[in-house]
Amino acid sequence: IGIMLGVAILIIVMSVMNGFRTELTNKILGFNPHIIIKPYNDEKIDLEFRNQLKKNFPNIEVLDSYTGEAVVINNDYAKGLMIKGLDTKNKKNEIFLKKILIEGQKNKIKKKEIIVGKELAIELNLAVGDKINLLSSAYISTPFGSLPKKETYSVSGVFSSGFYEFDKNVVFLNLEEALYFFDKTQDDINLEVYLSNPLKANDIKNEIGIMNNNFYIYSWIDLNKSFF
Repeated sequence: IGIMLGVAILIIVMSVMNGFRTELTNKILGFNPHIIIKPYNDEKIDLEFRNQLKKNFPNIEVLDSYTGEAVVINNDYAKGLMIKGLDTKNKKNEIFLKKILIEGQKNKIKKKEIIVGKELAIELNLAVGDKINLLSSAYISTPFGSLPKKETYSVSGVFSSGFYEFDKNVVFLNLEEALYFFDKTQDDINLEVYLSNPLKANDIKNEIGIMNNNFYIYSWIDLNKSFF
């Protein structure tokens, strides 16, 4: 009886932990790319590298994006945010937005529009159609010196990813608007890589690094080592 109870408890504990790990992995992968490729200072991700990537890894999906930090200002409230620029011309991103949107029926983000997380909307008392002010980490020259770029956006949608930290700290712009907001160009675009088997992300990352080591490459596993 003692052995039977011990084995039963072990099986239950392992099942619960494996279920928790699977749920956490699904939440993270439902929001983040499996591999991110970023250019260094003077490098850019050109067409030759893109073609080489598709040739060597025909089963992967590659999307353009850009991510940066900003500050939201709402009345007397200020908060740091992560802004993610999405290429909404890509079908995968359209499906992604349609899946997570809980308010606003658009699956595209137009110029001067922004999509915010549910927790952020609650915290700032925002609804679709409201205005939100953002300060960029990029600076512009003025007669009074260099000042952070400030832009006003209209909330076109509210999303819920099921992950509290994402819903509170991440917002979406379209890719062109994000590049303008951070004073970047097409040469600064990042690549998001999606795999059929996300658990092989580190192996594929290393193979891409061998193929071309002129870029900063990291996987979703690198970003979440504390969980795995």
